[in-house]
Amino acid sequence: MAVTLKFGDKVTVADVRKLHDMEDVVFDREWFEKTDEMNRDMYYMFRDLARSDSDLEIIKSRHLRYDITRIPPGMLGSEYIKTVGHYHPQVPGTDVSYPEIYQVLEGSATYLLQKVEPGEEEIVLDVVVIKAEKGDLVLVPPGYGHVTINSSENTLEMANWVCGDFSSFYEPIKRLSGAAYFLLKDGFAKNPLYRNIPPIRYTAPLSSEEFGLDSGESMYELIHDADRLRFLTAPQEFMGFLAGVL
Repeated sequence: MAVTLKFGDKVTVADVRKLHDMEDVVFDREWFEKTDEMNRDMYYMFRDLARSDSDLEIIKSRHLRYDITRIPPGMLGSEYIKTVGHYHPQVPGTDVSYPEIYQVLEGSATYLLQKVEPGEEEIVLDVVVIKAEKGDLVLVPPGYGHVTINSSENTLEMANWVCGDFSSFYEPIKRLSGAAYFLLKDGFAKNPLYRNIPPIRYTAPLSSEEFGLDSGESMYELIHDADRLRFLTAPQEFMGFLAGVL
């Protein structure tokens, strides 16, 4: 049965990530190889959302995309449920990769961001963890891959704004069987396939006020002042701001 989301005057069918889609990034291999639930739903992605046709026209003209992801609570054996994780490509003609901004709509999230050596993705330069609650904003700056983890007992629902002109790439994280750290019941564990893994740096979410929003206001409203989202499509023009978010 299809999972849907009503957003504005439109109903969107979810792109569903199944357990078998997580095969390359699961920490608990023994559990995964024994489970008979390979087709179990893991999380749901609702892409290219807009509350109206006029909003969609603005979003497309700005080369943006607004998505919502829903991650029910659960475990992957001894590991908390998470997204597969991905990196973003560089803006054409630059050495700057596209950023992304998230907002927690319901529940709580643990965002794990990692920066690796270009072309040698097993060498880790930085790992940052941001714990976010409802209304919080988290910006993934250029140069960082990221994974979202739901370590709570409640469903996590989060939104993201991102440039709509590219596709994320998952291969480096899949090839290394996940991110540099896994979040297990007893805490974070290093992924032995990476080298030179630094200790985790913990930092706080961004404040709504930095984006001209009232506390807890939906960041979807930024579409009505879309110049505030230009850093997503032309990050090379905003490196002073983006370099300081972590």
